Amino acid sequence: MIVDERLVTYINSLDTGNTRILDAVEREALDSYVPIIRKEMQSFLKLLLAMTKPKRILEVGTAVGFSSILMAEYDPVSCEIVTIENYEKRIPIARENFKRAGKEEQITLLEGDAAEILPTLTEPFDLIFMDAAKGQYIHFMPDILRLLKTGGTLVSDNVLQDGDIIESHYAVIRRNRTIYKRMREYLYELTHRKDLVTAVLPVGDGITVSTKVEVENDEKE
Repeated sequence: MIVDERLVTYINSLDTGNTRILDAVEREALDSYVPIIRKEMQSFLKLLLAMTKPKRILEVGTAVGFSSILMAEYDPVSCEIVTIENYEKRIPIARENFKRAGKEEQITLLEGDAAEILPTLTEPFDLIFMDAAKGQYIHFMPDILRLLKTGGTLVSDNVLQDGDIIESHYAVIRRNRTIYKRMREYLYELTHRKDLVTAVLPVGDGITVSTKVEVENDEKE
């Protein structure tokens, strides 16, 4: 918990809730120990959708489809969503959830490794939501930025790793050090590229929100 737990509980108590299908998918996911985006992130995404009204959305990391359905439900414009998932056991559950929500025509689920799928995509996106394996964010970045429209928004979830990101390399559990190193690289890239304006926010387990801006080619890095 990177923000005082009592404060988060209070903030979440103000939440007005989701649609019935989202409540059902969330309950089933939590009962099955499947991680989904936290309440704070849900509220933030709804706000962002209302503000930016994205017509094309890319999500990296579908899980059981909760956040895809949320974006389809709360985007004020009719949007197209492409979502990528590599974990075979969750793919049929996500597909069934899309059908239950009546969103199977609106949401396209691509099965496989995002590292292999992203290079095959060519159409740009207004909003990209990164919620996959945290150690891979830095590797996905070149294709993600290629696919993000100028003026588009990139949101990356779980970037502060329960506060571990500010610890010394040696204070981090050995098995987490590679993810720690790659995430620090990712955060540095996001905040130092001249073609991005990025804020790092203590929402949930930490998020980044980036907007792609126009710059001369030789100024991008």
